[in-house]
Amino acid sequence: MSREQDLLAAFTEFADTLVADYDVVEFLHRLAERCVEILDVSEAGLMLADRNGTLCYIASSSERMRLIELFELQHDEGPCLDAYRTGVAVHRSTSDDANERWPTFVAHARGVGFQSMSALPMRLRSDVIGALNLFSTAPEPLSLEDQQVAQALADIATIGILQERALSDGQVVTTQLQSALKSRVVIEQAKGIVAEHNHVSVDDAFRLLRGYARGHNRLLGQTAVEILNGTLASEALAEPTRNQPA
Repeated sequence: MSREQDLLAAFTEFADTLVADYDVVEFLHRLAERCVEILDVSEAGLMLADRNGTLCYIASSSERMRLIELFELQHDEGPCLDAYRTGVAVHRSTSDDANERWPTFVAHARGVGFQSMSALPMRLRSDVIGALNLFSTAPEPLSLEDQQVAQALADIATIGILQERALSDGQVVTTQLQSALKSRVVIEQAKGIVAEHNHVSVDDAFRLLRGYARGHNRLLGQTAVEILNGTLASEALAEPTRNQPA
């Protein structure tokens, strides 16, 4: 498909997803995957702020992206944090300028193969609730066209989280954000259990969790809870279901 067709398909998919009781974490993971498909980037991820304004990892296109986002958060240094704190998009290669700005983070990013990065604020009016993060193994930062598309995708993510029902007198209601962040913790624990029991990678374990949740019309967080409390066996995730996508 053409770039325009890819974008139209993605926006249609996201619109269809935003129904009552939709799965926020699954929605954001799908958005991260679409960013990689549509934009000239290698990986994508999203961070959200908790009720104290502290950024937390929430979704990514791969385990590699999850780990580098956690590295950034742990060292309090990098483009994603700057985009969130300033409300201004950041586009950089791992050049001398970036190395001076984030020396610890850039050294690590280079070490795992990334050479350029972009971070876009997820903003509603004057409120910034997180950041969309795009990393590439190519040295060139995003083109102006890709920057515009990326910001549109960041806006879609923001709308998906907040929606009209999550706004009150211009103030962001934090219930949905806190619920998503709590689900994220449970999902990470379940991924580890599934990976160990099924002898697969963490990325494959996550694909099994998502596939099972979709195939059985369940929330991703609900599926993760059932793995943790033992009511759903890890091995059952690998069994095909009639509704599960190929």
